[in-house]
Amino acid sequence: MGRAAHLPFTSTARGIRKATHAQGAGESGLGKLIELHAVNGAGDVMITVALASTVFFSVPTDEARGRVALYLAITLAPFTLLAPVIGPLLDHVPHGRRAAMAGAMLVRALLAIALSGAAATGGLELYPSALGVLVASKAYGVVRSAVVPRLLPPRVSLVKANARVTLAGLLATGAAAPVAVGLHRIGPEWPLYGACALFVAGTVLAFTLPHKVDSAKGERKAHMLTHGERKPSLRTVGPAVLHALQANAAVRGLAGFLIFFLAFLLRVHPIGGQSAAVSLAMVGVAAGAGNACGTAVGAWLRDRAPEAIIATMLVLVLAATVTAAVFFGGVLVALLGAVAGLAQALSKLSLDALIQRDVPESVRTSAFARSETLLQMAWVVGGAIGIVLPLNGTLGMSVAAAILAAGAVVAGRGLLAAARHHPHPARPRPAHDPGPAG
Repeated sequence: MGRAAHLPFTSTARGIRKATHAQGAGESGLGKLIELHAVNGAGDVMITVALASTVFFSVPTDEARGRVALYLAITLAPFTLLAPVIGPLLDHVPHGRRAAMAGAMLVRALLAIALSGAAATGGLELYPSALGVLVASKAYGVVRSAVVPRLLPPRVSLVKANARVTLAGLLATGAAAPVAVGLHRIGPEWPLYGACALFVAGTVLAFTLPHKVDSAKGERKAHMLTHGERKPSLRTVGPAVLHALQANAAVRGLAGFLIFFLAFLLRVHPIGGQSAAVSLAMVGVAAGAGNACGTAVGAWLRDRAPEAIIATMLVLVLAATVTAAVFFGGVLVALLGAVAGLAQALSKLSLDALIQRDVPESVRTSAFARSETLLQMAWVVGGAIGIVLPLNGTLGMSVAAAILAAGAVVAGRGLLAAARHHPHPARPRPAHDPGPAG
């Protein structure tokens, strides 16, 4: 009887393990990273649900706006100062990447317990802990990006590996979100208890990654910002990566903007007469579905014409944003969320493919760290713009279109020129190759 009761769970566990360890991912260690990232996504969404309920849903709209503004000032604003040093700081611990990932997990486990005491009251002590969670989460993301190239199985491209890791995180987030909502019904602190348990598990799981994760053999630092003989230059990564990063920053800035702006707009003006929670859920599900589709398509496309893919996504999401501004309505807002999710996923995976193609292996992990930090900063800036705007849908979508238009102007021409110079995907450059000279 007991064996029969456990059979569905063991069968499910075997199925998950088989999926995460397919195509050599089990032998290379990528499967363990996929599982770790799933735990990370589930833990993050538990904290997100707890914070959203405390800061946003539990008070009237005007007060909620003040609370979120305070959250922005105390957490996200300092993060813009801390984010640029995360990548360079982690460059100094290449032999401790497993410990760094485990540390990011353990810090969030402890902070989740600290947050549980303030969840019910929403007191000021909530915000420093939230900042700590945010910094630890982004530090984990930077290290994860640097780790993936070390765990590539034979015959699996970097973009496909990243797609599998990202998709696991999305699926875990989708599965954990309703669990977090159910735990919140028990008490506002319960999702945080769940997050603590998940991050403790993640701390242990991080140390099961292969030892080669901590190897830094042949690596050098990659500099992402340019100009001048004595300053860091982009000569090791090439112009295609720079333009792809600029386009991704515009798309990521749009994502941050939509999260904050629509959170308040849909609370005041819900879609189709639905409640604010249902309206936000509709847009969130649309964005998540778009992101998942983009990740799946990216895995299928692999590294085919990444510049053209990024340029296409930039044009597509710009068209969707302009349409939402001109014919503002609930359906178009949900559609924009889906298109933005699709564009964000495909653009990021294509950026990963460009880094794989154009950046020598000796500096590739450092390039990933810096690109991830810059994209997180773009998200913060977009979110800051979204929170201060008046709650006017047409105005908000017009500002969103302006963010994307700026990205298209700065990066579009360079991406198309780069695509003409690379009509076919190139093989990753070997470690001894000095890379592009420009």
